[in-house]
Amino acid sequence: MPHISMFFGIIIRMFYNEHNPPHFHAEYQGQRGVFNFEGKMIKGSIRSKTAQKLIREWAELHYNELAANWNKAEQGKQLDKIEPLE
Repeated sequence: MPHISMFFGIIIRMFYNEHNPPHFHAEYQGQRGVFNFEGKMIKGSIRSKTAQKLIREWAELHYNELAANWNKAEQGKQLDKIEPLE
């Protein structure tokens, strides 16, 4: 499962051949969550409100890039790295 971005201790990953709806996975201090492209956690255990806020902010900034990577993943193509949150 390739990582597509890392920032502030948060690792963002996207799987190949995933199920709909489009989403990405985030990991922070051993906790994991599944997020939609608007940055809302739809499943998982990331308890840090700060980490959730940072993930949401990052997702909102990179919505189009996430969607493009989702399409690439569905086609089995290599995913692009996405700039971290600064």
